Order: sequence, then C-alpha cells, then structure tokens
Amino acid sequence: MSATADHAEERTNPAGRLGFEPGQVVQEIGYDDDVDQDLREGIESIIGQDLVDEDYDDVADVVTLWFRDEDGDLTDALVDAIGLLEDGGTIWLLTPKTGRDGYVEPSDINDAAQTAGLSPAKSISVGKDWSGTRLKSGKR
Repeated sequence: MSATADHAEERTNPAGRLGFEPGQVVQEIGYDDDVDQDLREGIESIIGQDLVDEDYDDVADVVTLWFRDEDGDLTDALVDAIGLLEDGGTIWLLTPKTGRDGYVEPSDINDAAQTAGLSPAKSISVGKDWSGTRLKSGKR
C-alpha cells in the first residue's frame, strides 16, 4: 500500500490515527448502545479480527475502555483494565466529549490514570461524540 493510501485510510477510518496494528488482540470493555460503531468497525478492519469482550480469558495488546461519568470509579476501572494487558500494553480510554451525557473531566482522567500507575500519552477526537486518551502501562 502506498503512503498516500495510508493517509487516505487515516482520514476515512477513525481508528487509523490510534496506532492499532494487524494481528493485535484488542479487548473492549464498557460496550453499550452509545458507543461509536464506526470506530469499533475501524479497529476491527485494522487488526483483521473481531474485538474480544470482557469475558476474554487471556491478555490483550490493547484495551479499549468506554467510560462515562456514571459508570463508577474510573481508577478501579483502569486498574482492572491493566490486569488484562500484555506487559507494556496500551489502554485507550474512550469518554464522551464535552457537553455530552457522561462527560468525564480531563483532570479526573489524569488523576485516575496516575493513581492506577498509568501515563496519559495523548488525547484525540475519535468520533462525533467520543474522545480517546491513550494511557500507557509500565512494565510489571
């Protein structure tokens, strides 16, 4: 595939900018009716397989965590997600954008991530209603 085609996919596939790679195991947590289906399908297109759900019993390369303000304690959710990751894996924390139901304050994300031992790497828009914050785990 040419570099031009790669850039075209990044524009048309919302998951293209998130660093997913073919063959990765991506575990999805917090799925509900409000998730961005285009983003989910884009991730599956890149990795070449379905996302695995919360019942998956092995480690994942990446965890996508859909989280809304009313979903409980973010730190606890992040600690649980860390336990599902391969050493050095990534968590994409997906939260509603400003003004949307379930919006989570960036300061709350940073506090929860640091408490859970994660490093926020970057936040980007991942869809019409969702933002994504990349959280890196350290080696355990």
